[in-house]
Amino acid sequence: MTKKILVMGLNDSGKTTFATKLAYALNCHHLNNDEIRKQAKDWDFSPEGRKRQCLRIKEMAEELEGFVICDFICPTEELRQLLVPDLLIWMNTVRHSRYKDTNKLFEPPKWFHFQIRNKQDRLFDLAIKQIKSLVMADFSTILKDGSK
Repeated sequence: MTKKILVMGLNDSGKTTFATKLAYALNCHHLNNDEIRKQAKDWDFSPEGRKRQCLRIKEMAEELEGFVICDFICPTEELRQLLVPDLLIWMNTVRHSRYKDTNKLFEPPKWFHFQIRNKQDRLFDLAIKQIKSLVMADFSTILKDGSK
């Protein structure tokens, strides 16, 4: 069974750095938005293009077993609900994207399991340690709806 862990936030918030470290710590798959866009040759950042990319990541994640780190901006509540993450980590380390269209579109998440507010390696490591102990102990206790 797949458990999607969404690492989301604005550009340059440290998503990929954090997601890479977390994937290593959990020994799991890591789906990076930029790499998937590159493979798909799809650089459409319109609302429709972003939705298509979200569905692409969701489909890829659900084909895998175990934990899967999904690393992308995921700028709207609609896209986050479409992905249906089991765990949401908000990289809230920057105030604005360098891209105006992303700033205009971005909605802070209404709910999240973890919020990272600083890009320091030692804080990343502490957060990863907490997340790893939590998900390895009993992942079902932190699911959004509490189901297994």
